[in-house]
Amino acid sequence: MFNYLKNKVMTKETKIIVGVLAGAALGATIALALSSDSTSDLKGKVSDFFADLLDASKDKLAGLADKATGVADKVKDKIAEINA
Repeated sequence: MFNYLKNKVMTKETKIIVGVLAGAALGATIALALSSDSTSDLKGKVSDFFADLLDASKDKLAGLADKATGVADKVKDKIAEINA
């Protein structure tokens, strides 16, 4: 039951984070593609954007994992109280 609850919490929040990050990435890519910068400038901006996006997503996912662990621990404690 512990793993089931942990996976459910991570699944919902992970989908939201992935959706937001994908939308931001797509919007930024389209905006950069439509700008009048040269190709090398565009490549540099896109690679910088994705590097920043990757760093931000790692931070978000680490926080999400901590939150899920906390929720799972609370559920585990409640189950232990009920069984006692």
